[in-house]
Amino acid sequence: MDRWVFDWNEAEGGDGAGAPTQPVEVDDETLRDGLQSPSAKAPPLQAKLEFLRILVDLGIQAVDIGLPATGGHAKEDALFIASEIARSRLPLKPNCAARTLVSDVRHVVEISQKAGIAVEVATFIGSSMARQCAEDWSLAFLLKVTRDSVSAAVKEGLPVMYVTEDTTRARPEVLRQLYSAAIDCGATRACLADTVGFVTPSGARRLVAFIKEVIAATGAEVGIDWHGHMDRGLGLASSLAALEAGADRIHGSALGIGERVGNTPLDLLLVNLKLMGRWPRDVRRLPDYVEWVARYAGVTIPWNYPVFGRDAYRTGTGIHASAIVKAMDKGDAELADVVYSSVPSSWFGREQTIEVSPMSGDSNVLAWLGQHGVEPAPEKVRAVKRLAKEADHTLSDDEIWDVLRRLENP
Repeated sequence: MDRWVFDWNEAEGGDGAGAPTQPVEVDDETLRDGLQSPSAKAPPLQAKLEFLRILVDLGIQAVDIGLPATGGHAKEDALFIASEIARSRLPLKPNCAARTLVSDVRHVVEISQKAGIAVEVATFIGSSMARQCAEDWSLAFLLKVTRDSVSAAVKEGLPVMYVTEDTTRARPEVLRQLYSAAIDCGATRACLADTVGFVTPSGARRLVAFIKEVIAATGAEVGIDWHGHMDRGLGLASSLAALEAGADRIHGSALGIGERVGNTPLDLLLVNLKLMGRWPRDVRRLPDYVEWVARYAGVTIPWNYPVFGRDAYRTGTGIHASAIVKAMDKGDAELADVVYSSVPSSWFGREQTIEVSPMSGDSNVLAWLGQHGVEPAPEKVRAVKRLAKEADHTLSDDEIWDVLRRLENP
């Protein structure tokens, strides 16, 4: 693709200039935060095992397996998944969400001990003034429960990812004290959560830079996680900005499902990392990844969803179709794949598809006829094009076959 595309993203002075190139880690939140979507249904356990193997094939490194303290099947399912990861020796690092309560931490400790695998404790607490006022929490209270919960997990030998909810709307002095306290008690990861999808990409960069300073002041080696949401539609862009600023691990979910309008779509994150040259692993199973969540969580893939939606590689516009056909006529599949697409369809087992619509020209009709082995006689091209111009929709294959049959049997 490089021979056809000048990449302004990486050009000197562009947004990508000077961006870090350290290995990227991702944490899949589909089975926990993703399933908090009000419209999602709970997948069966056996299906979750299939999901784990898709994650492994994609090279995803970490997975959130639940919030066991919520009761019901949450703890049983988390134990089942952790046990499967251990039994099958899957290269996945499991983590469990837990409030900053020692009782929540104990649930994770029990799962870890029964499964025989280290389960990272993602202990979280609200940090913004809005949350503090709603809950009548003082800073002293936040610091106490932070120290108690992190210390309880570390005492049991478990790694801790300390999460401040609503980090992107919290005050710097509060964040400095909370993260410093968690790190002082042994937390090895600091997770910044854009819980209500508030932050812009520039805000994400500033926040990561600030937390890097906080960590540096402690003298500890602590990884930085970024957990984004889509309330303003900026989750993906802000996640990429956080990564550029130095975040080590990005969270997301399949198709972006999650609370309210959802999380950073992990499938699109991986597509972008692949295009940026920062995901050397195979992405061919990404269609299986999004189709899994559509099937088992009951989520419809929008027709215009990037890369994986029905229309991602379809065109019914004459100018677009003409360029694709000309590229195909040159015998250059790569050129045909890139001339009107920024993401190669071939990466995902798809292809550029030319349809016939009211916006179509002769090129669309000729392409359709060629793809279906029909002699492109002028009267056939005219008849199909006339039908398309009179329609208010993209023609189906059946509609085109009908008009061709009428020509043969007037």
